[in-house]
This record gives sequence, structure tokens and C-alpha cells, in this order.
Amino acid sequence: MKYIVAILIITTQLLAVVSIKPVEIGDKAGFSGGVELGLDTKRGNTYKDSYKASANLNYDNNVSYVTWFTISGEYGEANEIEDTNKMYAHLRYIHKLSEEILRYEVFLQAQDDKFRALNYRGVGGLGLRAKIFNTPIVGKGYFGLGALYEKIRYTDPSLDPNEDNTRLNSYLAYSLKFSKNSSLAYTLYYQPIIDDFDDYVMTNDLELILEVYKKLNLKFSISYNRDSTPPNGVEEKYDLSQSTTFLYEF
Repeated sequence: MKYIVAILIITTQLLAVVSIKPVEIGDKAGFSGGVELGLDTKRGNTYKDSYKASANLNYDNNVSYVTWFTISGEYGEANEIEDTNKMYAHLRYIHKLSEEILRYEVFLQAQDDKFRALNYRGVGGLGLRAKIFNTPIVGKGYFGLGALYEKIRYTDPSLDPNEDNTRLNSYLAYSLKFSKNSSLAYTLYYQPIIDDFDDYVMTNDLELILEVYKKLNLKFSISYNRDSTPPNGVEEKYDLSQSTTFLYEF
């Protein structure tokens, strides 16, 4: 598995997404993207290896729509025992409904997470996004509301039966740009099952990107995710992670 992960990192085919900054029509016309890599190694009393990588590609026609695709993954071992193994992919299309404020979105997503008993989670959805403020000092804020269909397959169907759900998809997104390549961003997603709001998934992501040299940046990120009804055998309802990675944008 170590060698597979190494190949994935080298080819940039693969937990943190390259950036959580909201994508807006006209921000960067044409093709653009980024590659993010992270490696954490410890030896001595603790023997640990952790690999992270992600890549994204955007296309902005600078008039009416923007579309982007991101794929990411993380693998880790502690004392030669695997303790992290997950992947994530997301495709989104955003189209203008009004000149500045309103957009509609269509998206597809797939992910797995071995240590949350998640063999596969596939998502398809659509919704509306509104820009709620935009100033040079305060930054940009967005609110999104829509619905998604979710297909979940767990690693042990005898413990957790397959799920097919329809969820409300709501989110808040914020970004503040300090310079051309330095920024602060935050997103909050809340996704309850439409006929059972006690069953929900919530994600919080905060990132700070600082320019190092030209297009090479340093990214600090914190993620807090909560599942109100985790699979059997998963002890905690939440996951908290922090990472520091290098990010190259083009």
C-alpha cells in the first residue's frame, strides 16, 4: 500500500481539498488549478507515516459559468499499522442566474473512509447559491440551499444496512483575500435527512493560505466533521483534524 500511495502522490491523482475558497464566475478566466502535497514522518518512540495529496482543475468561461473538479486522498500508518485510508472526489458546475447575486449549482461527489466503516458514499445534488456580502475589507460571504440524493454502502452490511437518503443541503461560505495568493476561508455544511432532521451530517473547514514564493503557498487547515448517527463500531460522532501542506496553484 505504501508504494501505491507514493505513486498517487507523484502523479497528483489524489483529505484536504486543494482549497475551500468559494469559486466565482470571472475570478480566473480559462483553465486553472492547484496541487497540494503533505508528508508527516516520525521515528524513534513513535513510528508514523502520513501522506496527503490533492489536485483540482477549474474552467471559467468568464461570462456565465464555471466548473471545477477536485480529487484528494490520505493514507497513514502508526507503528506499521494502517490507521488512515480515505479518498474524496467532487465535480461541480455553477451557472449565473443574475449578474452578481444568484447562481445555480449541480454537483456529483464520491468518497470512502475505511476507518469510519464507509466503503462508498455517492452524492448527486443541485441548489441555489446567493452572495450575501462582498467588500474588500470584510471579504465575500455566500449562502447555499438545495437538496441531494445520497447512496451509502458500508464495509460490513451485516452491521449497517445500505442507505439511500434524500438530504437538505445548506451551507455558508466565507473568504477574505489578503494579497494575490494569500487568503482566509471558512465553510459550514449542514445536511440533514429531509424527513428526519435528527440524522444529519455537518462539516466545518477553516483554512489559511500564505504565499511563500510566487505560486507556491503554505496552507494551514482545520476540519471538524460530525455525523449524528455514525456506523456501528465507530465510537465517536466527530472527527477533528489539522494539517499543514504545500500548495502550488496555476
